Amino acid sequence: MKVVAGTVLFFLGFGQISWGQTKGSTNVAGTGDSEMAPAVQTNSYVVFGATAQQEALVRSQIQTMQPTVLPLRVVFVPHWKYVDNTRVFRLHVPTGYTSALFTHLPSRTIFIDADRYFDETLGYWLAHELGHLVTNSANEQDAENAAREFRKRLEGSRKTQR
Repeated sequence: MKVVAGTVLFFLGFGQISWGQTKGSTNVAGTGDSEMAPAVQTNSYVVFGATAQQEALVRSQIQTMQPTVLPLRVVFVPHWKYVDNTRVFRLHVPTGYTSALFTHLPSRTIFIDADRYFDETLGYWLAHELGHLVTNSANEQDAENAAREFRKRLEGSRKTQR
């Protein structure tokens, strides 16, 4: 009886999965004149967990800095989750230092500790994290060297707004 029940559940589950795969058309993208493959936006990224004001600030600062490599995700997380992520990703912070942002290079994700988020200093530290992405390096000095140019762009933008 267990084998029969397991087989029935398997086929019911398989049927649901296969329905979601077709989306009403069996044409391969690019073979028909009416269907085209969806365009992939290479310059888009997602901001999770932020208020509307925080998201607008992050997006405007990244746009001002114009990095050659954008993050795929910018994630605002509560402090407890931030600390857990630093443990999971084995982030090494020198003794005596703290971190309010960090970058996970393989996934191109920037994590921001939402409980320690500061409006006035976010651009400074965000430039550093973008430096990690641009250099594709976990080396702090490489990130700082790349961040200098981003910080100049931010400062230039602030001066023209005044």
